[in-house]
Amino acid sequence: MEEEKFETIIVHSAVYKTEYTEKYRRRIKWEKPNENMLHSFIPGTIIDIFVKPGDKLKEGDSLLILEAMKMHNLVQMPFDGKIAKVYVKSGDKIPKGTLMIEIAAK
Repeated sequence: MEEEKFETIIVHSAVYKTEYTEKYRRRIKWEKPNENMLHSFIPGTIIDIFVKPGDKLKEGDSLLILEAMKMHNLVQMPFDGKIAKVYVKSGDKIPKGTLMIEIAAK
């Protein structure tokens, strides 16, 4: 007996049967990012770091400056917390997606 190729999806309480492509089935599934891990949003150079592990900060406090395309981007604390680890140092040239700072779990 042939395997069922159709999948059931529900959109706004309407039920649909659809067939997924093999490429779709092999895709890398999306995962919610860990908000305690701050990654670079663009490639650039670390100009200055204002924090060290153990620092307790408030939302909006400055963490570091990331230079990209001749612009200085100030990276700020997304929420109140404590710095667990700093993975970069001044002068580092980093690609997009590099882990820069880890914030201790809430």
